[in-house]
Amino acid sequence: MDIVKNTKNIANEIEKGVEVVTKKATEAFDNLASHLPFSNIAKKEDSTFHLEVDLPGVKKEDIEIKIEDNILVVSAVRKHQNELTKDDYYICESSFGKFERRYSLPESIDTNKINAKFENGRLEIELEKTKKAKPKSISIK
Repeated sequence: MDIVKNTKNIANEIEKGVEVVTKKATEAFDNLASHLPFSNIAKKEDSTFHLEVDLPGVKKEDIEIKIEDNILVVSAVRKHQNELTKDDYYICESSFGKFERRYSLPESIDTNKINAKFENGRLEIELEKTKKAKPKSISIK
């Protein structure tokens, strides 16, 4: 009987451990997701891509845009405005720290013709296709 009781106790402990790990993983993922800036991507009629990244509370000088192996990397740091402690807030849902998003670029993007502007907490990036990849109309004679 002790073997059956011990086996049940071990199974219960394993189940509790799985619940704890699942809860911790969910909390970690929720925290990670809350730090990702929202973005919108649109394809325009002229075959360019328009990317908007929401970065409220971020200063222009705290944003970095780079290309690594055909991946557009947008990173920024949102700093605390003042030195605050948790005691200063009843609820604090704003995320502070480093943000980063990575966007896989199609081979047809001309990485030399990427333009970016930042205004009112929104980063806008225009991505042009290479001349070779742009659609070309052919007239009929």
